[in-house]
Amino acid sequence: MSHDSPSSAVLSAPQAETASRSVLVVGASMAGLSAAAQLSAIGYQITVVERAPQLRLMGSPIDVRGEALEVAKRMGILDLIRANKVASHDRPVFTTFVDASGEAVAQLPLEMANDSVADIEVSREALIKILNEQIDPSAEFIYEDWPTSLDEDELGVAVTLASGLKRTFDIVVAADGIHSSVRRLLMGPESLFCKHLGAYYAIFDLPIGAKGVSNESRTYNSPQGMAGINDYGNRCFGAFSFRAPEIDYDFRDPSAQKQLLIDAFADERGWHVPYLLEAASSSTEIYFDSVSQVHMPRWSKGRVVFVGDAAHAASLFSGRGTSLAMLGTSILADELVAARYDHAQAFDRYEARLRPTVHRAQEGVMETRDFIVPVTQDEIDARNRQFPLRILVS
Repeated sequence: MSHDSPSSAVLSAPQAETASRSVLVVGASMAGLSAAAQLSAIGYQITVVERAPQLRLMGSPIDVRGEALEVAKRMGILDLIRANKVASHDRPVFTTFVDASGEAVAQLPLEMANDSVADIEVSREALIKILNEQIDPSAEFIYEDWPTSLDEDELGVAVTLASGLKRTFDIVVAADGIHSSVRRLLMGPESLFCKHLGAYYAIFDLPIGAKGVSNESRTYNSPQGMAGINDYGNRCFGAFSFRAPEIDYDFRDPSAQKQLLIDAFADERGWHVPYLLEAASSSTEIYFDSVSQVHMPRWSKGRVVFVGDAAHAASLFSGRGTSLAMLGTSILADELVAARYDHAQAFDRYEARLRPTVHRAQEGVMETRDFIVPVTQDEIDARNRQFPLRILVS
């Protein structure tokens, strides 16, 4: 059963004010859908609340790697993921770095970003749909809504949504990302937990084969800035990243996001930057966010547990967000069963098991940032010298 739009959501009154082993999953991205799938498999009645009007399918391909591959196998979706992997003839083999005139100056083999040859690159859209289809058909999806209060008592967590809907759940799983509203309600302002890494990143759709870039990835750097075109045969994306201290802006306002891009790149005329800036400015769907990590002293409070980026974002430069989310929600489900659904015991064990993996993922991200967005021209040149041209580039 698909739960990808309000038309498939169950928006009627709840069957009962409380339900045994009921869970509210806040957020319907990778972590939320993975949590919903794995908790429904162990007997929880699932309700998912998502602020957006539908599932967000736009985004660059995702690597499923490491222990997440074993999770996918246990969930019975590994073959589906493999069947939907980015085809070798569509997947860029290199990232080609170009200068301001568009001339190729260096090439990075993309296999260097993999943990192993077993890693699978799959489109975001395909993985979202695969996870969505694993959720029990009885699950309730509520779109364009979010929690405004959570009050815990001996019966569970009484949740009030922005729409006014009130419901009590046995547990709440906060899977609502770096800017988690649940974390803000329970733990305090975002500034207490989010570590800005000195950069911002944007991605947006482009026409297939934009500017002659076909089945390849091309990247242009000027000091403190990056622009790129990534074409996967059946989909093409533009990307920007730029260095900046933390900026105070409305992260839910696309016009504010676009203005930050304009301000950062307005004076840059190299390569296809003006074209990409215009494409981003006119895009109806753009992903823009800070490059940040989340560091929480604890990943749970009472009957509420945090998963994925809401708990431990490693930053998008880590390339491990989805794999960590799948692994973490799998561990959470395992520990709930092992603890006979004692949430306090399960939440503690989940955190103890996953923290070392998260710590490793969060390490080294600053080096990746420096590689993708060097600060000076000397740093750009030094990076490019490490990766001489491997193939003839037209």
